[in-house]
Amino acid sequence: MAPVSLAEHLSDRDKMVLEAIFTPTQIGSDVSFSYDEELPVELKDPIEELNETVIESMDLEARAIIAAQENRYDDALNLFGKAIDVTPARASLYNNRAQTMRLLNDDTGALADLNTALELTSPGRTKCQALCQRGLLYRKQEKLDEAKLDFTEAAKLGSKFAKSQLIEINPYAALCNQMLREAFDKLK
Repeated sequence: MAPVSLAEHLSDRDKMVLEAIFTPTQIGSDVSFSYDEELPVELKDPIEELNETVIESMDLEARAIIAAQENRYDDALNLFGKAIDVTPARASLYNNRAQTMRLLNDDTGALADLNTALELTSPGRTKCQALCQRGLLYRKQEKLDEAKLDFTEAAKLGSKFAKSQLIEINPYAALCNQMLREAFDKLK
């Protein structure tokens, strides 16, 4: 009877989870661009006073998000720029434009926009999302102390994603993962 490989019995999802466990500090495109979570319902952005200018900005922002989802990144950046020209104090514009910049591998531009978003916003959904995005950028740049600060603040706002990132960058968790990897390698 041939030896049975453990990997043969694992689903693709299980293999992905094990890969994440065994390489907790590796930030590939799948992780760094997949931040998307349901935040606590009670975590809300401050209510904006709706006027003609804000409504125009919100329309441009919605069109920019659709363009980005359709991989029309230049159109998206153009629309975000127009929305920012109309209402430069709306933090969500910078946060959402940063997501588009990250898809274009413009980490410097994304980081600048996230910093602006965080300067403009008070605790709420946009702040939590911007902290998680910036934490991922810092993690990608191996600035783990800065990433930890952002993920800690986002976790306090209720982000489960930020809590999971804190676990992954914990050196003790990395050591445990290394020990698990060695144990699994011995089983192969």
